[in-house]
Formats: sequence, C-alpha cells, structure tokens
Amino acid sequence: MTAAGAQEKKSFPEAKRIVSVGGTVTEILYALNAQERIIAVDATSIHPPQAREKADVGYMRALSPEGIIGQNPDLILLQEGSGPPDAISVLRASGLPVVTIASKPNAQSVSQKIRDVGAAVGLDTQASAIADRVGSQLYAAIAENANRTAAKKRVLFVLSLANGRVMVGGKDTEPAELIRMAGGINAAEQVSGYKPMTDEAIIAAKPDFVLVMETGNHRFTPEQVFELPAFKSTPAGEARALLGMDGLLLTGFGPRTPDAVRLLAAKLYGGSQ
Repeated sequence: MTAAGAQEKKSFPEAKRIVSVGGTVTEILYALNAQERIIAVDATSIHPPQAREKADVGYMRALSPEGIIGQNPDLILLQEGSGPPDAISVLRASGLPVVTIASKPNAQSVSQKIRDVGAAVGLDTQASAIADRVGSQLYAAIAENANRTAAKKRVLFVLSLANGRVMVGGKDTEPAELIRMAGGINAAEQVSGYKPMTDEAIIAAKPDFVLVMETGNHRFTPEQVFELPAFKSTPAGEARALLGMDGLLLTGFGPRTPDAVRLLAAKLYGGSQ
C-alpha cells in the first residue's frame, strides 16, 4: 500500500500493534475489549488504570513522531487535537496508517466517537451496540436535569491559575457542555474556548460553584482558588464551593459521560429536583 493509500483507508481490522493517542480513544478501545491490540498510549490515557501499563509515547499535544514510529505500530489512532502539527505531518508522511478520531464538545459526539474508533479497528458491530447504550443513557441523564425545577446553579470551570491569571472554559468547551447537560449554567458563556477571565468578569459572572480537575497540574485547593480577590465576593467564594472531578471524566466525552453528567448534577443539586 502506498503512503497515500494508508491515509485514505479508514478501517484496519488486521491491526495488532496500535498506538492510541487520546485518553478517550484508549478508553473506547478497552470498552471494545481490544486492549490486547494496544502497544502504546499517551499520557492522557489513564482509564482504565491498566492502560498505564502500556508503553508511554508522551503527552498528546506534545508528541514525538520518532517515539511513536519506534513502537513499530501498524495503526496510529489520534484523537483530534493531537499535536504539534509538525509531528502529525511526520507521522502521516511515514506511510504508517494514521486515523484521526473527531472530538467535538457536544452530546452528539459521544456515540459518534465510539463508532469511529470501532470502525477504525474493524469492530463496527460491537461499537454500535456500545454507542447505542451510552447514547441512551446520556440522553436520559440530560432529560432528568432538563426537567429539574430547582434554580439552575451557575458554574465556572477553572483550567489554570498561573500567576493569578484565571483561565476558564467558555462556550464550545467540554466542561461548558457538561455543565449544561448536568442542568447548570456556564458562568463563562461570554468567553469562547479556554481563555483568561478578568477579575471584574469573574465577579460579574457570580458563580455558585467553581469546577476544577482533580488530577495533574490542574488540581487546586479551596485556598488556592478562594484566596484570589476575584473569587472572594462571589457566591462560590463566600460558600467556598469548590467542585473537583477527574479530568478525563470531565473532558473526555466517551463511554463514561453519562456517569459524568449524573455525578456533576449530584454535586450541584444533591437530592433537590
């Protein structure tokens, strides 16, 4: 097969040496019971825990093409957003089969992502069954929260606090969509993507809760967040209402997303309806 042909083909049922880049892609491969076909994963592939026993090719946004090619893979699965672009260009020019799995921050993408991974490894039937089940569970969870009569909580997702500069998740991000699906209001709707938010804007946003990741460099304590002047006079600051969630569960949009929706809703509303 030519290099061009390797790129054009989208299904590789014969692949036995898969490099999986992207925590959700890896999670889906495990859900498909295809873990024995994985030889290496990236640093975001933390679920299930057994995935960490595979060889590590680095962080998905800072990949070394030589490290991946050195694994002698017969398929490279890349979650959309993997990079840097030069590294991806080298991988595609290598002649090795490369498939990029689309990843959009919306509910519809969850089932499609499962189907796309299944198609890439020749497990369409199994993937379709999982996608249907997960999709049904997800929309049931969304419906439960849409019918909630309790006042909607305003939630601000904070990605980082480098040098007191607050980076938040605005619209068109996974945290914003998860907040919506859990029946909340994203307090950073005026921001698009992951952007810094001024102290004045945070105060005006009046978040009831601050949502953060529980893992890695994005993990923060209530002291780190609520001692910042921007948060002190907000409802979240006054109540010291900090919510933490596993980073992959929060942003992954994969098989566990229905669980993520219900977990966040429970954190926001408890047993209230």
